[in-house]
Amino acid sequence: MFNSLKGLAVTLVSTFNGLRAPVTRQYPDTGNLMGKRSEPTPVKDRFMGFPALTWDGDLGDGASVDDGAPNEPFCTSCMVCIRQCPTQCMSSVMKDNPLHGEGKSTRRKIVDTFEINLNRCILCGICVEVCNFDAIVMSHEHEMSTFTRNGDRVDLPALLEIGRKFQRETDWIPPTKRDKVEKGETQETAEAGSS
Repeated sequence: MFNSLKGLAVTLVSTFNGLRAPVTRQYPDTGNLMGKRSEPTPVKDRFMGFPALTWDGDLGDGASVDDGAPNEPFCTSCMVCIRQCPTQCMSSVMKDNPLHGEGKSTRRKIVDTFEINLNRCILCGICVEVCNFDAIVMSHEHEMSTFTRNGDRVDLPALLEIGRKFQRETDWIPPTKRDKVEKGETQETAEAGSS
């Protein structure tokens, strides 16, 4: 009898402690039992979430990747990422770039449709590594579950929106442009040191 009361006391104490400070994070809600609220799960800077397509030009908040950049996706739909994907979860179609005809863009072809089946994607990052145009990144998005199987197919507008959000949050610069900036700083430092 005494052991039963002792166990009940432990249970009551842990219950009241749980009302004040939760021991674990209850996904997707945070907070204690009385004041639950939904907020995104924080992730580290190097976290690899679902793939996203990057945008060249205005990101929607007045900031742009490059001042002289055309307002278009980086993706030219060359399909290198699709051929290298081990699960074949991506599909893409290209079209002629209308801005190239006007002389406003250097890209002759541009992506028309792009789709990723998140049910098949294993988040390996091979598509990011093989992309020659810095057009695809592993974003911080990981809470994209749905109640239907077809809901896990992400199309071009959604991928570009995820990419813009990632670019705004991380101040992302394409690696090719970052290398040029770093080389320019190195040359300026060398010139300053020689004079």
